[in-house]
Formats: sequence, C-alpha cells, structure tokens
Amino acid sequence: MADTDKAGVAIQGEQEVVSRNFIEQMIDKDLEEGVYDCVHTRFPPEPNGYLHIGHAKSILLNYGLAQKYGGKFNMRFDDTNPTKEKTEFVESIKRDIKWLGADWEDRLFFASDYFEQMYACAVKLIRKGKAYVSDLSADEIREYRGTLTEPGREDPGSGRSVEENLDLFEKMKNGVFEDGSKVLRARIDMASPNINMRDPVIYRVAHMSHHNTGDQWCIYPMYDFAHPIEDALEGITHSICTLEFEDHRPLYDWVVRELEYPHPPRQIEFAKLYLTNVVTGKRYIKKLVEEGIVDGWDDPRLVSIAALRRRGFTPESIRRFVELCGVSKSNSSVDYAMLEYCIREDLKLTRPRMMAVLDPVKLIIDNYPEGETELLEVANNLENEALGTRMVPFGRELYIERDDFMEEPPRKYFRMFPGNEVRLMNAYFVTCTGCVKDETGRITEVHCTYDPQTKCGSGFTGRKVKGTIHWVPAGEAVRAQVRLYENIIDETKGVYNEDGSLNLNPDSLKVMHDCLLEPALGNAKAEDRFQFVRQGFFSVDYKDSREGAPVFNRIVSLKSSYVLPKQEGKK
Repeated sequence: MADTDKAGVAIQGEQEVVSRNFIEQMIDKDLEEGVYDCVHTRFPPEPNGYLHIGHAKSILLNYGLAQKYGGKFNMRFDDTNPTKEKTEFVESIKRDIKWLGADWEDRLFFASDYFEQMYACAVKLIRKGKAYVSDLSADEIREYRGTLTEPGREDPGSGRSVEENLDLFEKMKNGVFEDGSKVLRARIDMASPNINMRDPVIYRVAHMSHHNTGDQWCIYPMYDFAHPIEDALEGITHSICTLEFEDHRPLYDWVVRELEYPHPPRQIEFAKLYLTNVVTGKRYIKKLVEEGIVDGWDDPRLVSIAALRRRGFTPESIRRFVELCGVSKSNSSVDYAMLEYCIREDLKLTRPRMMAVLDPVKLIIDNYPEGETELLEVANNLENEALGTRMVPFGRELYIERDDFMEEPPRKYFRMFPGNEVRLMNAYFVTCTGCVKDETGRITEVHCTYDPQTKCGSGFTGRKVKGTIHWVPAGEAVRAQVRLYENIIDETKGVYNEDGSLNLNPDSLKVMHDCLLEPALGNAKAEDRFQFVRQGFFSVDYKDSREGAPVFNRIVSLKSSYVLPKQEGKK
C-alpha cells in the first residue's frame, strides 16, 4: 500500500497519484470535455434557523471546490418561504460562514433578488404550454398525484388555455385570490414513475410579508422551481447538494432545459453528515429554545455552528473534522467523539495549561513565612516550549480541589491525606498534617508543612512522591463561574422517545460558582481558550462573561477512548 502525505497525495516511487473524491472526478471530466471552462459553486441556506455541524460540510465542500479549481463561490440565501424566515437567521448564517473561513467577498445573493425573473420564467412556461393554474387544494393535489404504484390523475385545470392561465396567474400576482385557493403547476407527466415529476407546484399564493421584499409579492416560487433558476442566473456550474435531492434532479434539469438556459448547471448529490446522539432538527431546536430548556440557538449543548463556537470549538477543528469525514454517496453516522478528537488535537499544543480549582478548599502551609509571597516560573505548555513561561504567585495560603484531600483515603489514593507527602505542582513537596471542619462536619481548611529544599526547578533529586496536585494562590485567585457540559441527549436511550419527543439528559449542564483560577486568567478575553490542568479545555463565554466576572465553558475533557480510524492508503 502506498504512503500518503497530508494533502492526500499517494506517493508511488517517483510518481504522485492525487486522490480525488467522486465530485472532483466529475468536475475534472466536465473541464476536460469542455462542458464548463471554470468552476462556480454556491452555498444556498434557507434562513429559517441557525446552521448546524452538518451544514459545515456543505459550506466547506462548496467553498473548497471553488478554491481548489481557482473558481468562484457564491453565498446565496434561498429565501422563498417567508412563513419561516427571519433577518436574525440571515445575520447568524453570515457570521457562521465567515467564522468557518468561507469568504464570499462581494458575491452575496438572495433568491428574493430574482423574484421578477422567476415570475417571468413562470410566464414563459405558461406561454409554452408547460404550466397551468390549478384550483385544487393541497390535499386534493396529493390525492390526484397518485402513489408509487399508481399513476396520478390529470388536474381539472390542466385543460385551460394559455390565455386563461396567463390571466389567472397575473391575478394571483395582483392579490385577487386567497391563500391556498390557486397554485401554478408545471405540466410534465402525471404518470411519471418519479412522483416529483407529476406536475409539481411551482408557485403558491401567500399573503405574507417577506424579510427582504416586504409586501411587494403575494405569490412565492417553490424551492424546486426557484433553485435551478437561481443557479442558472448566477452562472453556477456545479450545484452540489445532499442526497435527498437526488430524486429531484430530473425536475431541476427539466426547469433549466425548458427555460432554455445556454449553459445549464449540473446538480451533483453527496451524503449528509450525521452525528450520533445529537439534535440538528430545526423544529426540535426551536422547541428547546421556546421552552427555555436551552438559552438560545447558540446554547453550548447544541451542535449549531454558533453553539460550537460559543462552547469553544475552533474553525480549524471543524474543518479538520469535515476533512476526516470525507465525501461519499452513502449515508452514514459519525461518532461525536471524532469531533471532540479534532478539537483536542487542535488545542493540545497551542493553548497554555493553567491551574483552576473548581471546588475549592483552603490549604494552609503552617511553616511557610506569614506575609511572604514568591513568584514561581511555570511553563505554559510542557509539550510546546515556544509558548514560553509565566510567573505564578505562591504563598502560605492556597486553594486546592476538595477531592484532592481525604481524611480516610482508599487504597491507591495518592493525593493529600494526613501523614502523606505530595508535590504541589510547579512548587514544593508538602506533608499533610490534618484539617479543620465546621459545625456540620464540612472541611474548611487543610493544613500541611512544606520542605523548602524541594522547590521545583531547584535541582532537587531526593525522595519521590506519587501524587501531584494543582493549586491557586488564595490572595490573588480569580473568582469565576465554570460550566461543565454533557450531551443534551441521554445517550443510553437514544435521541427520541416513543412519542417522538427528545430524550433529554437532565444532567447536561452543571454550573459551578465561585471557582478559583490562577491570576493570569483574570485577563482572559471572550473566546480565549485554555487547558485547565486535569479538568479539560475551556473557553471564555462571549455571551455571559462580564468585567470581573468571567464565565468559562468546558469545550471537552482531556481524555477519550476514541481512536481515529485508520485511513485507507495510510500506514
């Protein structure tokens, strides 16, 4: 088997064989045969919610293809359904795509920009005898359409003349008819084995205000009609979409063919990105938001791109995740642990490792001089010397994690207990002498003595200890709120209950107040990321942090049992 470099190039002797996914192979063929002289892609979200991790695959695929082939990339909103669309969603989508690194420059478009052209296209189809106005209701249209085993029946309105259809369609545009009373259907084939081709609806009446066009229109095109027109008008060459549109491709091709576009775009489908035990459905997320179960579309327990960003994921980690998932024609699910693997790999060598005590108890070093403080030099990342060092104050009173002390420890407990000696990380060896409790029996202080000859970095080579614990200085520690997240879904029971509701994990969020962090973290800014010793990777929450009151979100714990699958062509 040939070795493969990071760019996906298989090296065989003196030759390089570039590995192409099936979409790239199709594009290569189109360029070689002169079907197109360039590559022009687009990402066309409907602004009816926030984007999620699955959309990241489509964004990065379309943008990446344009970059790879030196082509163009369009950012286009498919805003043809005013019943669900909001300006809030438009703005969130633009933020997310830019954050991921897909730059559309000055190529930002809206489907609603083409409503006049789409109306003219519908008129053209009517004049060609390829479209007619129907009086059937939505339920009647479904009934007339037939089934997978039975052909459909002709619409009673299909026999109308061109002149009558033109008159009715203009009246639809002018607001004469009520919602649902009239639609425009394409005349294709009511006996087609593909139900999508059985005279699909291409325009409906909807007296709704549109976020972009206001009340200018009271008829709106259907997605399957609008999308190929948008692609053709913008000069898109390859319309890359997900597999559920494969059965719609004949309709896509029919529209651009009947409208006689000289260089029609080509639709290519790929498999969606599915993650195990996560919620991506917009109606479910909307319900979680409206019921106050999460604090918005960007709640860090969700997998919207905004939520992943707020939790602390980086664009680089998401791009790496999408790259590892690959591009295929077969639907499959990816373990969420692979996304966690990607963020760990991205942060472990680039972020400083800081000391943070989430459940503090005071530690007093009885033989340390009262009132004295010294500065200890601490490496920012032991695996990356380039990150340098910082100075951390050390004194008589510190804070340690409450579970780093036990009065009566079990076997193989190597942390602090009476009579045991441990290392204070980056500092000294200390021996526990006892503790103080309040009237309820809760431990309020732990006492110890230190050996000044054991200072870290002093060259001490004497006795060894098995336990090392982290700490923060009592006087200079930064007080903060820390949020620990688990999957919002109960993974032991799956995503959905029998009634179709979400199977939620009641312990998906643990908020820890009055956590104490080392002083350097007092200067942390929104979206700064750190590794907290023994706790995981954390990010400063940009939504809830305030001056002097930072909030840290745990991005991911330090360790996982996940192992990256061996990739074909790699040793």
